[in-house]
Amino acid sequence: MDTKLTLKLNKGIVEKAKEYASENNRSLSRIIESYLSLLVINATESEYENDVQISPFVKSMSSGINIPADLDYKTEYSDYLLEKYK
Repeated sequence: MDTKLTLKLNKGIVEKAKEYASENNRSLSRIIESYLSLLVINATESEYENDVQISPFVKSMSSGINIPADLDYKTEYSDYLLEKYK
């Protein structure tokens, strides 16, 4: 359910925001709603992540593979190269 909200903003910012919205074929209301939604989601996630913010790009790179803390990456890489160039 949508509800009406009245905001008092800088006129120049509103004009630039309207141009941006028009160029991206979106309404200014939907852009603001998306931004507020991200703020609420990030605030909720940060409660569970000890206020560590991870960008969506970094989250998208996650592979789900757990790497052991005692991994000797130099030995692993060396073994990989030896096997590759046999």
